Amino acid sequence: MEAASLLALLLNLATVHAGPVTSLGGPVHGAAYLAVIALTFAAGPRATPAARWCSLVPGAGGLLVLRLLR
Repeated sequence: MEAASLLALLLNLATVHAGPVTSLGGPVHGAAYLAVIALTFAAGPRATPAARWCSLVPGAGGLLVLRLLR
């Protein structure tokens, strides 16, 4: 979700730069980013320190964490 919302924001920026897309997409991306961080830290001992640090990477952090938790 985090990467998809970032992609939508970047596509909007590169093409039509529609205000409503930015107004909706910005908070959605921010919430997804915070959710990735919170859920990674809530994973307990399963989340390694590397996974916790990767969760802080904007845009790709969620994908990195999923890869590390497998």
